[in-house]
Amino acid sequence: MASNSPKSLTVRTYDVGFGDCFLLSFQYPRRQRHVLIDFGTMRLPTGKRVTGKYMNKVAEAIKQDCGGKLDVVVATHRHRDHISGFERQRGKGPGEIIRALKPAVVIQPWTEDPQAPRDATAPWRRGFARTLLEMRNVAAKVVESSRALYGDRFRQMRAQLAVIGMDNIGNPDAVANLMSMAPNRFVYHGSKAGLGGILPGVKVTVLGPPTIAQTNTIKTMRSTDADEFWHLSARFWQRLSATKEAHGTSARALFPRHPVGALPRSAGWFKYSVMKEQGDSLLSIVRILDKVMNNTSVILLFEANGKKILFPGDAQYENWMYALSKPKVRKLLEDVNLYKVGHHGSLNATPKTLWNAFARKGGKSKQGRLQTLLSTKEGVHGSPDRKTEVPRTTLLNALHDDSNLVNTEKFKPEVLREEVTLKF
Repeated sequence: MASNSPKSLTVRTYDVGFGDCFLLSFQYPRRQRHVLIDFGTMRLPTGKRVTGKYMNKVAEAIKQDCGGKLDVVVATHRHRDHISGFERQRGKGPGEIIRALKPAVVIQPWTEDPQAPRDATAPWRRGFARTLLEMRNVAAKVVESSRALYGDRFRQMRAQLAVIGMDNIGNPDAVANLMSMAPNRFVYHGSKAGLGGILPGVKVTVLGPPTIAQTNTIKTMRSTDADEFWHLSARFWQRLSATKEAHGTSARALFPRHPVGALPRSAGWFKYSVMKEQGDSLLSIVRILDKVMNNTSVILLFEANGKKILFPGDAQYENWMYALSKPKVRKLLEDVNLYKVGHHGSLNATPKTLWNAFARKGGKSKQGRLQTLLSTKEGVHGSPDRKTEVPRTTLLNALHDDSNLVNTEKFKPEVLREEVTLKF
């Protein structure tokens, strides 16, 4: 082993409920070097002493575990469940604690680059980045509109709209902190991570997201694919285009002279049906927004002394398609030692092409068995009736049966984090 290479890696999984937060600590002969991958939540853990300062508590644990110094921060994508912990909250939030750890660089996807030239064709496409901004504005409007769905019958629908909609809103405080706490590096498939000087002896390969110049699959949603998904949806872009073409961008009242006041009892069914149709439409829109944003996730593969560690954020199949279409990449991923499960265990973030290729998965007696990490919380996303629950039961069973699984849902109330160490 080279003197400037790490001799081991400790990966800490922090229980942030429905969100992601991982600390990679590479042990070098003289000191450790630390990489924080994501820090956010949409729903805090159940069963712990959770207060409004819970994420500050997690930030203090990160500070302790990294000895007061971070080397790299990776924000895989803009969703709240991955970056809300970076909020500074006027100097009183968890993001202020992370900022004080003075990372040398912040890595984000190319879609977050505010300096992307307007006429660029590679690595950026400004039109797509601008559309992402429009989508965040749509998400904010969806959350606002969902408040009109009052009453017990719409309670579950309001809850889903609040979770998914809020996850897609811009998170300006966290974004501003990530942009200013250290020099930024915006990456895409095949770009250089540029961490050789920070993590000597560690090769970091950027597998995603692709740019629109490389492939446009990340801006179109794949319909159900029984071969790839642990079992949604298309037509957002067509629907958005058709809506603009038919109605323009400004809303007009359908019945400008409608009567104001309580509806007669006989109109109750009609009112409920209209509200349900509105709610279903809002859910359809916001779910597609959610998937498009996930497909901007950074996918990183770390390699050190023959060990491979794969962190794909929330990358879904449209993001994975480009990398997995390349035989060299599929071969590279066969002997992964540690896999951070994509999108909290959702059905389409661990493509079967990827899972089936993992040579180290197998029964408990398998030597060098695959290590998996899952940060999740049941009951936040999806529906068991539609077989879209997160985490997806079939995937969860496979992870349990064929890997050494660390699942935050199984953490005891007094446990804030668990760690796994790989010896090099």
